[in-house]
Amino acid sequence: MAGAVEIPMIVYLMGGGAMLFVLLVGGAVMSFSGGEQVKSRRLGTVTKRAKVDEVKKKESGIKVIDDGRNAKGLDKVIRKLLPNPNLLRQRLMQAGLETTLNQYFIVCLGVGVFITLLNYKVSGLSLVPSMLFGVGGGLGLPSVILKWLIGRRREKFLGKLPEAMDLMVRGLRSGLPVSETIKTVGAEIEKPIGTEFSRVVDDLQLGRTMEESLWRCADRIGVTEFRFFVVCISVQRETGGNLGETLANLSEILRKRRAAKLKIKALSSEARFSAYLIGSLPFVMGGILYTLNPGYISKLFIDPTGITMLSVGGTWLTIGFATMAKMVRFEI
Repeated sequence: MAGAVEIPMIVYLMGGGAMLFVLLVGGAVMSFSGGEQVKSRRLGTVTKRAKVDEVKKKESGIKVIDDGRNAKGLDKVIRKLLPNPNLLRQRLMQAGLETTLNQYFIVCLGVGVFITLLNYKVSGLSLVPSMLFGVGGGLGLPSVILKWLIGRRREKFLGKLPEAMDLMVRGLRSGLPVSETIKTVGAEIEKPIGTEFSRVVDDLQLGRTMEESLWRCADRIGVTEFRFFVVCISVQRETGGNLGETLANLSEILRKRRAAKLKIKALSSEARFSAYLIGSLPFVMGGILYTLNPGYISKLFIDPTGITMLSVGGTWLTIGFATMAKMVRFEI
């Protein structure tokens, strides 16, 4: 193409290194959140005692260990590539998907090939940068979508959980056993609450205990509030007491907890909007300048001073994003 400026390969390599550094900095800031660590420790302390009896029961039964020796074909390749395939399988269940690891791997591969061809054929990049973008997109885009699906499903579950507890309280006060109230919730409440409670009923019909069935459901959902619900039922079955009153109190606590979260979200909306607006300005203005005068802005990608400016600016922009995200995130 006449007048087009050829960008050296070193620019792509330096840009990829800067992007990797930015992602590592952002991930490190997010992963060392004190609130998440405190919540995990508190939840582990609360649920440890409730799981002791279930562990003892499972130790006396027959265990089937999946060590990967019987894996064949694509399963064997996935087990070698993924350090912990069970974690990915659990995330797929938490998203409410019936997708297997093979299907997820094929989707990632298809997304990567599509992005590679798009950059190579349409954008005119060379093969190596196109493959780098393809690998990043094939691994990152499905993971981002999966995380979004998990968050959306958890929000729906939390929104209906107090209503499900109220329905169980009315059933318990009328004299129904716990298993029947769970069956009623599975039939009356819409998904994902109804779907998960129906699975609990199916597990009970297959011969599993109440605690085991509820903990399996808690692992599929991954919601802290539901683990509190399971602990209440487990402790009541061991020590006795008025389960209806306990669930009614827990339902009220969950409603207040959700109301506080929504209030915090509303109060921090201005800061979040400012972060989105300020963060998008460099990319929007860069796109406008590239459209109007490509030769003018292309010096940033060719001149060493411009490359240094882009790297420093991208690093500080990511640090600012991480700082603002931590400022508007509160654990209740």
